[in-house]
Amino acid sequence: MSARLKIIGNYLSPYVRKVLVCLELKGLDYEIDPIAPFVGNDKFSQLSPLRRVPVLIDDGFVLNDSSVICQYLEDRYPTPMLYPPDLGDRALARWLEEYCDTRLADVLVWRLFYQLGVKRYLFHEETDQATVQQAREVEIPATLDYLENQLPDDGFVFGTLSIADISIASFFRTASFVRYVIDPARWSRCATLVAQVQALPAFQKLARFEDCMLRLPLAEQREALLMVGAPLCSDTLGTATPRHGLRRES
Repeated sequence: MSARLKIIGNYLSPYVRKVLVCLELKGLDYEIDPIAPFVGNDKFSQLSPLRRVPVLIDDGFVLNDSSVICQYLEDRYPTPMLYPPDLGDRALARWLEEYCDTRLADVLVWRLFYQLGVKRYLFHEETDQATVQQAREVEIPATLDYLENQLPDDGFVFGTLSIADISIASFFRTASFVRYVIDPARWSRCATLVAQVQALPAFQKLARFEDCMLRLPLAEQREALLMVGAPLCSDTLGTATPRHGLRRES
């Protein structure tokens, strides 16, 4: 590899986290421009035409979308394997990844984390309490009911760690920033899996970076990350002022 891999995207994003966990597990050297999902200059628009994070740059080769990026990393750097070798299991793992990227994102990120965290602290707007209540009481329980039926009693989904486990744990990590915790009495399999995956060294390493910047203003996040040793790149595509309309990630 002639140049380090570069990731554009914020540590708090579940999509970015999914990619970073894959990089950590594969032992790959990388640097990151941890811009918030709601900022990005014109050069960012050129690299990400849908203005979404994460973006991967591999020695000048640019990729968008977390699932595309993770599959690329798997194909180019196959050890350790993060997609099941069995054809059927691999397809199911991709489906669970997609379920997380779409349905879990909708209920955990946009209806919970965005309302209680981003909207309040970044944009200084009122939380839509009806949206939050509907998510907590109806929509999140429905997603957990589905996932509970897809998971084993204990251990990883397909026996060894895969993209499915990483994806599920990544989204519930972001939900924890607004104090959402899975009820282990009702969803014991989900709670056990998430706790097991989040305890992995790769997740714990990233958690240090996430925790140090969680409630800081945008202008202070980069310095805080440098202080705890985050592998930041020397330049940034971020802007100082967040904007609506750039909230989608992938």
